[in-house]
Amino acid sequence: MSEFDFDLFVIGAGSGGVRAARIAAAHGARVAVAEEYRVGGTCVIRGCVPKKLLVYGSHFAEDMEDARRFGWDTMGATFDWPTLRDNVAAEVDRLEGLYGQTLDNNKVTLFHQRATIAGPNRIALADGSEVTAEHILIATGARPIVPDLPGAELAITSNEVFHLEKLPKRAVIAGAGYIANEFAGIFHELGVAVTLVTRGDRMLRGYDSEIVDRLVAISMAKGIDIRFNFPFLGITQQDDGSLIVDGAEKGMVETDLVMFAVGRVPNSAGLGLEALGVDMGDDGTVFVDTHNRTNVPGVYAVGDVTNRVQLTPVAIREGHALADMLFGGVTRTLDYASIPTAVFANPPLAGVGLTEAEARDIHANIAVYRSDFRAMKNVLAGRDERALYKMVVDGDTDRVLGLHIIGPDSGEILQAAAIAVKAGLTKAQFDDTVALHPSMAEELVLMK
Repeated sequence: MSEFDFDLFVIGAGSGGVRAARIAAAHGARVAVAEEYRVGGTCVIRGCVPKKLLVYGSHFAEDMEDARRFGWDTMGATFDWPTLRDNVAAEVDRLEGLYGQTLDNNKVTLFHQRATIAGPNRIALADGSEVTAEHILIATGARPIVPDLPGAELAITSNEVFHLEKLPKRAVIAGAGYIANEFAGIFHELGVAVTLVTRGDRMLRGYDSEIVDRLVAISMAKGIDIRFNFPFLGITQQDDGSLIVDGAEKGMVETDLVMFAVGRVPNSAGLGLEALGVDMGDDGTVFVDTHNRTNVPGVYAVGDVTNRVQLTPVAIREGHALADMLFGGVTRTLDYASIPTAVFANPPLAGVGLTEAEARDIHANIAVYRSDFRAMKNVLAGRDERALYKMVVDGDTDRVLGLHIIGPDSGEILQAAAIAVKAGLTKAQFDDTVALHPSMAEELVLMK
């Protein structure tokens, strides 16, 4: 009989924590999970899943415009925000239930309350009780940053955006990352006048600059007001409830809603990690090794709370690997190279591997291939919007180092192509593949 109540105790029921719990239980471990909010984590409850559903909903605005060119009469079509909001919320509820069912089916004990580490192998629960575990996993994710600015309390973040009572007529979105650009596209398509501001001089750092420049140009052409080098000094509220964003020399912006999308910070405060001696960054990042171990024996971390890639599929793989190592007799490490990512802006962009700038820093001989075209649908719809596909190749070995695309369905198209980049295929092998015609994806094998 074990001296502990549980073999594994997971703090946080997000994607990584739930996967670790499920796999550990499948290996025969006694597992418990504590979650103070809702089962499913950021991605399912207030992140990528509901956001993608809003993206789908917003795209009908342009689809209905285009439909007339395809012979459809869409006169009189209207949009109702509460219908979309509530249907998205219902889907989130359904998914939360499935996550809870997964834990229950695997006989994982679920504590619907906050848990903290009270000492080595000891977990304190919010109800005052205490349990013990041989292994403790921190999987608490991250939370949106709210800048320390005058009037910051008047703004919302991505946590609150899914529950808006009504759509604003005007919105200021502060940020330069994927959340800012995605919600700029969503709000704009739903009829909101959007101003997108950032303190820096570019959007989406980490993505290929040529692809990002194309997104900025298209977004501005659609009517999104993008302002770079915007100081953002604070927010004040007027008597009628509207807001004023102070941009100093960049001007004052009157709006009805301000949304901060300026980054996320690990959700590790108050968990007892510091007292236990766990190595952490100044921002609360929990440092781990390649096997998800902290410097304190028996304490582990996966997902957005750590110092690695903050993506749901990554957290899932980290949680799975940890459970296999602890209870399945299988030890492996994750390869963080060539992870495909996407920004579901309007239009969406996606990339995998090295950007052109990154490749030139590493390799002496680089070849870059492009395809700049209008999607067939856009041609008949009368839209000038162009897609851009870009392939970065090692000039000495012909190996494809990176693929970066912007255009309709970019995320769907890139997933299969990412396999080829991960496998180290060459440009010649892409060229040898017969094109699937007519499609946008065929441009991947036709670039010269």
